Formats: sequence, structure tokens, C-alpha cells
Amino acid sequence: MDVDCSEGPSNESLFGDKAVLGVEDQVAVALLRLTTGESLLSIGNRFGMNHSAISNITWKFIEALEERAVNHLRWPTPEEMASIKAKFEKIQGLPNCCGAIDTTHILMCSSAQPNSNVWLDGENRNSMVLQAIVDPDMRFRDVVSGWPGSLNDSCILRTSGFYRLCEKGARLDGQMELPGEPAGSVAREYILGDASYPLLPWLITPYQENGLSPAKAEFNKRHAATIMVVQGALAKLKERWQVLKGELWRPDKHRLPRIIYVCCLLTNIMIDLEDEARGGMPPSHNHDDGYMQQFGGVADEGAAAQRDLLCQYVSRIGSNLPV
Repeated sequence: MDVDCSEGPSNESLFGDKAVLGVEDQVAVALLRLTTGESLLSIGNRFGMNHSAISNITWKFIEALEERAVNHLRWPTPEEMASIKAKFEKIQGLPNCCGAIDTTHILMCSSAQPNSNVWLDGENRNSMVLQAIVDPDMRFRDVVSGWPGSLNDSCILRTSGFYRLCEKGARLDGQMELPGEPAGSVAREYILGDASYPLLPWLITPYQENGLSPAKAEFNKRHAATIMVVQGALAKLKERWQVLKGELWRPDKHRLPRIIYVCCLLTNIMIDLEDEARGGMPPSHNHDDGYMQQFGGVADEGAAAQRDLLCQYVSRIGSNLPV
């Protein structure tokens, strides 16, 4: 990619000499930029406009969405959460599940941050990390971006507002009694994450020890099948919005998070409008090609008991679940 995707509005005229575009055409230009990832120069040539005009149009569109479309990316209401839990349980039987979390790397040009290694990730690439929590419809419910690729998943989680809300009991604090289990068997609300995250009372990760029992192996299998929704959402995000795929030329660390956020917003808008073109799961769930699996820290003792309870519950009803 040969033109800075993160250029802000310039002082030049919005329109070039050869074209004056209406509002709908300006939206089309901005969407073309985001969906194809083509350079400002290439798109400008299509419309007979200079690259600064294309940059201005794109940023007007981004700013408008940031101002007017924020309601499309928010934590669920209690009524919505009840539906989300039911859909997650239908996938693989995990009760009281409220979401799935994962991260992905947005690559940056190595010349973007001279004299600084903070953006170098574990694969020796310059990148920015996006952390996302999604629902079973692959709708983004919480996103965090802007942190450099050198930080691991656990660190980014612990610096997030979502983590602070959960730790103080302002989010994921609901409970349910598990049917068919001994009295007092209560599962609290939680999200699912892979092995790169710490096991917490509100964040359930798979078992990692060697020689898993059949019940624990079955739990891991169903856990992995359920978190495919977030892997699929991130893969689809990059596939749909090609501006996020591949190395961006001279990205601005202050503007790139806004591009990421708006691409998540647009994805949700398409889902909210029930766009038939969005389809289901993408062909591949690999949203971080070339990156090795990270592993989280020490498990919380109370969280381990919570996971064991869920494992026991899933094992007992397993014969009635989809395979």
C-alpha cells in the first residue's frame, strides 16, 4: 500500500478540478477506501480528484460515524443479554456465557515509528493490537485499540476499561443456578477467552494441564468451538475492510485506532440491518497469520472452581449437545 491511510484532512479544497461529488457519492468513496484499502492516489484517479480530496472525504465520513453511530457498538442491555446467553448455550451448551474475547494485530510500516521498538510485536513486526469482545452473532460489543504490538493479550486486557468494570462488579456480575446440579451450584456471568488470557472468575479459558480427563478434554473441545465466533468476527473484519489488512503506510498511531473503531462500527451496522450479504462464518478463522499462540498467567483459585463447575455441567448434559 503506497499512500498513508491515516492522513487527516488537509487545508486543500475538498474537491478536485474534475469532479464535485454529492453526499451519497462521498460515502461511496469513503467505503471504497475502507473496503479495498486502495491508495488515496489510485481512488483519486478513478474520480478525477487529488489524493487530499479523497483523504478529506474519508475523514469526514469517519468523523460522522464516530459522532452519530456510537449506539451501534455498546454493551448489551439486560434484555439483549438474555438472548445472547441463550444463543451461546445453544452453540455448545455453555450456560450464562456473555461473550468471547480475542485480539488481532493490525500491521504498521516499519518506518512509522522511527527509533522506537515499542511497536515491535513477538513476530518482529510493527503492529497495533485490537482487542474485541463479540456476541454469538459476531457483533462487536467492546473494542480496545491503540496499544502497541509489544504488549501481550493479558496486559492489554488488564489496562482496559472492561477489566476495571468487571473487577469492581459493575459488569458480568449476574448469576444463575445450574439446572440438575446440586443445590447452590451457581455459575456467574463470564466471557470466554483462549489460553493467552488469565483464568478469572468472569473470564473462562481452556484447561492447559497434560493428561486431561475425558470431561476436561470435552470441555476444551466445546470451549474452542464456542470461541470461534470471535475468531470468525476478527477474520471477517479484516477480510471485509481491506484497509486493515496488510501493512499500512505511515499510519498515525492517533488516527489508526479511529479507523479500526469505525470498521467495527460499520460491521455492526451491517449486522443490525440484517444485511443478507454478511453471510455466516468466514471460510477461515485465521485473523493473525504468522503469529504464535500466547499463554496467560496463573489461574485464579475461585475461577478454577467456576470452570470445574461448568465442566461438570457440560459433561453431564453432553449427550444432548451438538457435536
